[in-house]
Amino acid sequence: MMGASHASTGHRLRLLSYNIQVGISSTLPSHYLTKSWKHLFQARRRFDNLDKIAHLLRGHDIVGLQELDAGSYRTGYVDLTEYLAQQADYPFWYHQLNRNYGPLAQHGNGLLSRLRPAEVIEHRLPSLIPGRGAMLVRYGHGAQSLAVIMVHLSLSRRARRNQLAFVRELANQHRHVVVMGDMNCSPSSAEMVELFRTTGLREPLEELSTFPSWRPQHHIDHILVSDGLQVSDCHVLNHAHSDHLPISMEVLLPPGLVLE
Repeated sequence: MMGASHASTGHRLRLLSYNIQVGISSTLPSHYLTKSWKHLFQARRRFDNLDKIAHLLRGHDIVGLQELDAGSYRTGYVDLTEYLAQQADYPFWYHQLNRNYGPLAQHGNGLLSRLRPAEVIEHRLPSLIPGRGAMLVRYGHGAQSLAVIMVHLSLSRRARRNQLAFVRELANQHRHVVVMGDMNCSPSSAEMVELFRTTGLREPLEELSTFPSWRPQHHIDHILVSDGLQVSDCHVLNHAHSDHLPISMEVLLPPGLVLE
């Protein structure tokens, strides 16, 4: 994590969750084939696309990113979390490495923040195939702190059920909670319904389709908030720089919840 101190945002907090597909601009079905080489090899235009993504991130206080690389051959050994933090002027950043393939790939999740976290804890999510993780980032102190949990869940429903049970245990330890990320399932799926039933988490009622970016039909990217956080705005940003679209949310913080 890098950065210097930053003032509190007051009573409004802008959040964003985005699966950036390692900076690959897959905006057509055919790109999964024609651009698949970018998962292994260096590409100059990757950073042109990342600069566009960095522009989208500006104006948000906390950003959760999925499918980044911490610096390997395919990115020219550039940590993409750090790169986006620098390009978008975020003083704090953190990369969670979930799949270490040595010089070939350093795959994981990323946090960008304008506020100084009081604590960042990495968790390994249960899965038959290792490589899924969650970051718990806490802002403030004591009962009036805010816990932000960022995840990228598995494709398997059985794995997601176990992973969301793990997330439930984390979330229920905190009064004010945000859970966001690529969950690879809809809000009506059995595993998400169970999460809503056993926690105080919820999300806006309107459908927020984010995948695929060229014809969004699936609501698999989410920002969930606990009861004490009031959502004043939530929408999908219609800018296709990945095979997912990003979700942006503004929440009103309750009195007494001051972030540092």
